[in-house]
Amino acid sequence: MQRTMLKSKLHRVRCTQSELHYEGSCAIDDALLEAADIREYQQIEIYNITNGERFTTYAIRAERDSGTISVNGAAAHKAHPGDLLIIATYATYNEIELDKFAPQLVYVDADNRIIARRSQIPVQAQG
Repeated sequence: MQRTMLKSKLHRVRCTQSELHYEGSCAIDDALLEAADIREYQQIEIYNITNGERFTTYAIRAERDSGTISVNGAAAHKAHPGDLLIIATYATYNEIELDKFAPQLVYVDADNRIIARRSQIPVQAQG
């Protein structure tokens, strides 16, 4: 059996710009791409925490340590500077690969600088 699993996530990154008249994509700080193991031109899913939009595009490389998250092309209608986003990738694994599976979860501060890396989402207390 094959299962599609969350491979990596950039959690609560801040959109720094949106460029409507640019070839479609999402430019992401190279340090963030590396931390989340996202390759240039890889398909990504973007979930806009601010307005609820969800869309698919692909990643392109932005200057390392710039904090850049630029949503481009038609997707620029779905995210604006200041919006909080989750950028996710998924991969398909077989049952044997799942024994060693751990997602790469990257957490950032308000300037899109890495503050934590995890392989599990913390359990939230109910109440």
